[in-house]
Amino acid sequence: MFKGTPKLVAKRREEIINACEQLYRTMSFKEITIKEISSVTSFSRPTIYNYFQTKEEIFLALFEREYNRWNEDLSALLENNEALTNVELADKIAESLTRRQQLLKLLSMNNFDMEANSRQERLTAFKTAYGRSIDLIGKLLEKFRPQMDGVAIQSFIYVFFPFMFGIYPYTVVTDKQRRAMKEAGVNFVYQSIYDITNKCLLRLLNT
Repeated sequence: MFKGTPKLVAKRREEIINACEQLYRTMSFKEITIKEISSVTSFSRPTIYNYFQTKEEIFLALFEREYNRWNEDLSALLENNEALTNVELADKIAESLTRRQQLLKLLSMNNFDMEANSRQERLTAFKTAYGRSIDLIGKLLEKFRPQMDGVAIQSFIYVFFPFMFGIYPYTVVTDKQRRAMKEAGVNFVYQSIYDITNKCLLRLLNT
């Protein structure tokens, strides 16, 4: 690890994470390397290793940041509303995820490899952000759906969070994928992130 002030270390880590995010918009996880990331930062490849030991750690840090950004939205939803109907709560959570397409894209990846190739402290930091999301969804249900007991809230979480892993592939498709579905004779109606999430939430909230 680079020996510098915490502020400097955080700034340099953020630049590396931003570079990874920039590349991930047009390249796949497999295509992106430490060398590619260094090419869009002010750092050499050896310098990057002072902050992240593997490419997977950089992606995990990006993943953590996306969860933290969603957590900010969920916290604001919790703090800025006194009461919400099922329709309003589903609308606001679905809307928050439309701003987190990067999070949904990362969720659709093979997280096992990413986590396996990251140091324990990096994985723990990521799990903290992820756990905060679960906690905030639970608090939203406790506040706005007081009729739901602990078992019902846990059941909601165990359906909704696995559901999130499949949102991106069902809502963001390439022309090649659309053509293949058409050629295969699959009559599939593509939906937006908001639509598919909102429908799932309404179904869960109304059960």
